[in-house]
Amino acid sequence: MTPSRDGRGVLAAWLAYGIWGLFPLYFHALRPSGAVEILAHRIVWTFVLCVVVLLLRHELVALARRLRGRLALGVGIAAYLIGINWFVYVYAVGTGRTSEAALGYFLNPIVTVALGVLVLGERLRVLQWIAVGVGAVAALYLTLAGGGLPWISLVLALSFGGYGLTKKRLGASLPALHSLSAETVFLMPAALGLLWWLTAAGDSTFTVDAPWHPLLLVAAGAITAVPLLLFAEAARRIPLVTIGLIQFITPVLQLVVSVTVLGEHLEPARWVGFAIVWVALAFLTVDSVASARRRRRPADDECESLEPVEPV
Repeated sequence: MTPSRDGRGVLAAWLAYGIWGLFPLYFHALRPSGAVEILAHRIVWTFVLCVVVLLLRHELVALARRLRGRLALGVGIAAYLIGINWFVYVYAVGTGRTSEAALGYFLNPIVTVALGVLVLGERLRVLQWIAVGVGAVAALYLTLAGGGLPWISLVLALSFGGYGLTKKRLGASLPALHSLSAETVFLMPAALGLLWWLTAAGDSTFTVDAPWHPLLLVAAGAITAVPLLLFAEAARRIPLVTIGLIQFITPVLQLVVSVTVLGEHLEPARWVGFAIVWVALAFLTVDSVASARRRRRPADDECESLEPVEPV
């Protein structure tokens, strides 16, 4: 791997996770659209963009031929898990709970490790066990201190953890563009149904403040696809351990944006909960880096515990 190749990969990773970290600003700008309408438009325009790109690359027919049997099942399940993730994230931003969304993405690596044990029967190293234990303590503390289950954070972490697990378990391994295209195919009927329902009920905001608001909704296709393709480029060029470390820029930016730009207030108990999660992530990161150094294997074998995240 040449330095220039590695440099381009690192830049692509920073751009991808940086864009994902600034997503709250985009979804906040989409008001008065609600979470349901934003989700539907995001699916529809992402689908349109993917189809256009696949047609230009003469890959649409090839993808359609692959979507059958076990692969189609995996993509279908993954599609609805990521749909839940997208909806809850947009809902969190729209209701002034972006910090809870950020916490969900901090928890995601810990949930990924836990799912590996519970579902795949993977064996954890000592530091990984400590990280999972500390993460569980954080969830319990936030539940008790906050007077209720931090459901937004948990749903985001579990839905994306399940999304990655489904792809791994059912063999739904496709290039980033193909994967996103296939997933939007499965989500399109629901998206079109939601848009029809909103229009029939007179609740659609697509024509509000034309042309800027409609253009912002249409832009959801590019805003969804661009960071994903940057992430795919990064994954090809740099080790997963490097991507795993860069991934934390997303929830950090989300947290900063929520507090400094969107004006959300975090109670002291919430900051303590974040601090506990960061301790767990520190253990996970140290284990990840140490494991990668010991093995000195190619990128795909490095850092099984710290999966790269495609957050939102």
